[in-house]
Amino acid sequence: MSMKRTSLRYISAAAIIAALVTVDAWTAGQPGREGVFIGEAQARVGRPLTPASVAGVARRTTRRTIRRSAIYVAALPAACVRTSISGTVLWQCGGTYYQPYGGRYVVVYVD
Repeated sequence: MSMKRTSLRYISAAAIIAALVTVDAWTAGQPGREGVFIGEAQARVGRPLTPASVAGVARRTTRRTIRRSAIYVAALPAACVRTSISGTVLWQCGGTYYQPYGGRYVVVYVD
């Protein structure tokens, strides 16, 4: 007897969920209204929700082009030029790049 009650509860819960999704989809289809559970997809600027998305892959690839070293300096050499590579602020002093880090500068390699 309890097996029938459990089955009936699962079927009832599935029917209620299906009805809510159906009503929500119908409501979202009305002009000027948005569904509560299912909304229209919107493009967002920033970090993607999924790690395998195209934007996330592009951002991770960009980050990999600038690698920090273990070499730190307190002050920059003379005649340094401020540049931006892939959205990261770097100082270029001849053929060496420096990145500001905690009140000092770290040598970075640009691949």
